[in-house]
Amino acid sequence: MFSYKPLLHTMIEKDITKTQLCQILGCSKATIAKISKNEYMSMEILDKICTLFDCRIEDVIEHIK
Repeated sequence: MFSYKPLLHTMIEKDITKTQLCQILGCSKATIAKISKNEYMSMEILDKICTLFDCRIEDVIEHIK
């Protein structure tokens, strides 16, 4: 299972809400809702998030056994 907990932590540090993230990335609210549900997100969106926050993938998603 994958978790977006690191992304939520990064968003808190950067003071960015899910709505703001959605607007910045130009993606749908359904895509951003997947963060709370730990559901699949495309690599394209993950790439945009990493680029936006200038971070590594480990700062966005973690694998939980």
